[in-house]
Amino acid sequence: MSSSDIFIGETIGTAVLILLGGGVCAAVTLKASKARNAGWLAIAFGWGFAVMTAVYISAPLSGAHLNPAVTLALAIKDGGWDDLPIYWAGQLLGALIGATLVWVAYYGQFQAHLTDREIVGDPGEKARTKSVEAEEKGAGPVLGIFSTGPEVRNVVQNLATEIIGTFVLILAILTQGLNGDGDGLGTLGALITALVVVSIGLSLGGPTGYAINPARDLGPRIVHALLPLPNKGGSDWSYAWIPVVGPLIGGAIAAGIYNLAFA
Repeated sequence: MSSSDIFIGETIGTAVLILLGGGVCAAVTLKASKARNAGWLAIAFGWGFAVMTAVYISAPLSGAHLNPAVTLALAIKDGGWDDLPIYWAGQLLGALIGATLVWVAYYGQFQAHLTDREIVGDPGEKARTKSVEAEEKGAGPVLGIFSTGPEVRNVVQNLATEIIGTFVLILAILTQGLNGDGDGLGTLGALITALVVVSIGLSLGGPTGYAINPARDLGPRIVHALLPLPNKGGSDWSYAWIPVVGPLIGGAIAAGIYNLAFA
C-alpha cells in the first residue's frame, strides 16, 4: 500500500473511531441528550462498535491500525519501521477531526450542559474563589467526552492499568492470524477486535477510562483545549502523558511476548 493510502486510511478510520466513540460519551453525558445517563455498558459497547465500524472502513486502504500502539507493536513484530510516522500522523489528524465532529454533532447539548448552573455552578463565583492556574489543572465538566481520566489519581496504578489494558488488546490483535493459513481472520477480525475492546472496557476500564490508544486520548484532549466551549474547565495536561506512554509500553510488551512465545 502507498504512503498516501496509509495516511488517508488512518485519517478517515481514526476520525470515524473518535466520532462514534466520543459520540457515545457525549450522548451519555450531556444535558438534553436522549441517551443521557445510559451508563457504562452503553459506553463500552459504543466504543466497541466504533472500533468495528472504523476498521471495516479503513482496512482496504491502510490495514486499519487506528492506534499508535498497534503500529508500534507491528513494527516491533515485523521489523517494518518506515511507515510508522505516516501511520502516527494520520491517526493524530483523524483523532483531531473526529473530536471536532463530536462537538459539531452535539453543539446544542454542549451549550445547554455548560451553561447549566446545576452542572458548572456559578462561573463568576468560581473566578472569585479560585485562581485561573488552579482551574486549569483539573478536568473540566466535559473533558471525559474527549479524553480519559483516573477515578483515583495514582501515577503508578494509572500507568499500570493503561499498560495492562493495551497489552491485552495488542496481544489479541497479533494472535488473530495464528490459526489456519496465517493470513488473519479477514472480515471477522474487526468483530473480534471490537469485542475485545468491549471486554477491556467492562473489565479494566473502571480505573482510568481505558484509553488504550495514544491518539484517541491526545487528539481529542487538544481539541478540548482549543474549542470555544463556555465554562469548559481545564484539559488536565498533568495526566495527559499517562494515556500516551502507557499504551505504547503495553503495545511494545505485547509485541515482545508475541515474538518470544508465538512467532
